[in-house]
Amino acid sequence: MKLSNKKFSESQYKFVAASASITTACLLTIIKAAASFATGSLAILSSTADSLADILSSVITFIAVTYSNKPLTCDHRYGYGKAEAVSALIQAAFISGSACFILYDAVYRFFHPVVLEHTFAGICVMLISMLLTLTLIILQKYIIRRVQSQAIEADHSHYVIDLAANTSVLLSLLIIHYLQWEWFDILAAIFISCYLLITALKIAEKALAEITDKEVDAKIKADIVREIMQTEGVMGYHDLRSRFSGPRLFVEIHLEFAGDLPLLTTHEIAERAEQKITAIYPNAQIIIHQDPYGIEEKRIDSGIEGPCAL
Repeated sequence: MKLSNKKFSESQYKFVAASASITTACLLTIIKAAASFATGSLAILSSTADSLADILSSVITFIAVTYSNKPLTCDHRYGYGKAEAVSALIQAAFISGSACFILYDAVYRFFHPVVLEHTFAGICVMLISMLLTLTLIILQKYIIRRVQSQAIEADHSHYVIDLAANTSVLLSLLIIHYLQWEWFDILAAIFISCYLLITALKIAEKALAEITDKEVDAKIKADIVREIMQTEGVMGYHDLRSRFSGPRLFVEIHLEFAGDLPLLTTHEIAERAEQKITAIYPNAQIIIHQDPYGIEEKRIDSGIEGPCAL
């Protein structure tokens, strides 16, 4: 399928990514479940449990990206972008649950060993799984470069981990098939589960940052300040606040002008500054308050703990 910026809107890109994720997760779950039943491999079973969680996560992602693209309403003037962060947080919970299930089964298998069978069939299944997963990862990466979506990024991160996990399972099956090291199946399962827990922590941390209105990263703030201070007529700024809500960047800032300038003139200067910012970040929504330069007043900056300077 050829995707073009001229033919696809942001919401359509997200729809394609979410639909592809659901389809892939369903296919992977079916073939891995069959392979797990045939071989008795804990590593494949752990990968099957992860793919089953992927279905739920992908459905949640689909709902989130659809909901987050709703237009602004009277009740939600900031939009619905944080639905994606909530989706990423739920995905982190699913990933953690899968990892704990795998760890439990690995400990159980350590004390109650199981002889694996039909390992060659399992190897074939894992190769197919890796090919499907890699195809989805490439598609997601293509879309992420064109749209900003935390839900799709979380889903992409999960499938990158899946590819690494599938590689681990394949390695485990090859070693068992040719060297008969049955214990390596348990080792691979533990490795996958630990990797999943680390991934879940990173996804949750990023989602919580957006939900709690964490400031945008230093580069974006530096870009905003540069464009503002290079706007003729702006003498300074203070109380810069910024946050993301889904694809939208919200910026609030006080600009300082010469005190003898007419209000209309300061408004026009502020408009030029805003246009320069939106040229770099088209999804930015900017609120600018105009202040006389050098005025003494209570500021948000003075009440914030720690260094706030860029």
